[in-house]
Amino acid sequence: MTRFAKYTKIDGKQPLAIIAITTVMLLLSTNLLASVKIRDISTVEGIRFNQLIGYGLVVGLEGTGDNSQNAQFTVQSLSSALERMGVSVNAADINVNNVAAVMVTAMLPPFAQPGSRIDLKISSLGDASSLASGTLLMTQLVGADGQIYAIAQGQVVVDPNGVALTAGNIPNGGFVEHKIDYNMDTTKIDLSLSRYNVDDTVSIKNAINKFFNSPISIISSPNTVSVAVPENYRASYYDFLNTILNLEITPANFARVVIDQRTGTVVMGSDVSINQVAVSHAGMTITIGSDAPLDGAPNDLDPLIEGATQASVFSLGGGATIGDLIRALNAVGATSNDLIAILQSVKVAGALHAELEII
Repeated sequence: MTRFAKYTKIDGKQPLAIIAITTVMLLLSTNLLASVKIRDISTVEGIRFNQLIGYGLVVGLEGTGDNSQNAQFTVQSLSSALERMGVSVNAADINVNNVAAVMVTAMLPPFAQPGSRIDLKISSLGDASSLASGTLLMTQLVGADGQIYAIAQGQVVVDPNGVALTAGNIPNGGFVEHKIDYNMDTTKIDLSLSRYNVDDTVSIKNAINKFFNSPISIISSPNTVSVAVPENYRASYYDFLNTILNLEITPANFARVVIDQRTGTVVMGSDVSINQVAVSHAGMTITIGSDAPLDGAPNDLDPLIEGATQASVFSLGGGATIGDLIRALNAVGATSNDLIAILQSVKVAGALHAELEII
């Protein structure tokens, strides 16, 4: 049973309309969970992306670059770049309003070959106000070992509607110069799950053994499945690996609630339940798991609370889900900050049986 009402009174005027927070609920019924390939929820040990980083200059900005007084490193970098091109300049005479010093980052995919292209992320280092319309000059990208693996250059793409104009991307702006050699042990494969879940670990092991009709895989740790490669498959190791990665399992439902605090967007599972709890926040009185409101809260849902500018009282019956709670909060005009505060309190009280993540 769900009961809720909102009470609003400002200087004796009529109740004001309350704008509901924007929420999006992704309902994942346990009966409708889709099968996924093993490759989508696990990684092969020894095969991974590698992080690359570099320091560079973005030029061609429309007066939105670094300030010469506050970002001396930009002046020095531009002076050095010009000198390498045979142009002798006095650093004191350089104005960098159209230039910004940036960090360039990228991910080098496994088995990337020289000449292949990768995406870049660009982030301002100084006090530039925008990287829009800028061009990244040729920048070396190095790995953790200090070796150059890629060269970056290109037009910076900035979201004009984004909050931060000092960060952007260059799609396919990096060219791979050196590849990383992988020396794979063709006698075994170790699969590590992206998220700890013993149910999925067991499902992967069973799927592999069933497909090959042989107990070739075992659980070596709660989130790792080790596969012994049969001798007759070792000559075609990567074909064997691809076959395993394309096997499908039905993953266990993971109770999780994700909230975007900027937009108020909520993503959750449909079966995330809430135990009996009582919450009082910002003039709202909430009871869950009981058909009666908190002591002192009005039982009559019509009259206004005398002297209050805004107050809300509602009750959710036993078996309520987090979806029920959010719909009720929307109905009484709660803000995204109210939503986050209430869910955090319910989680701390031990009544929310799901992982709560705020981004």
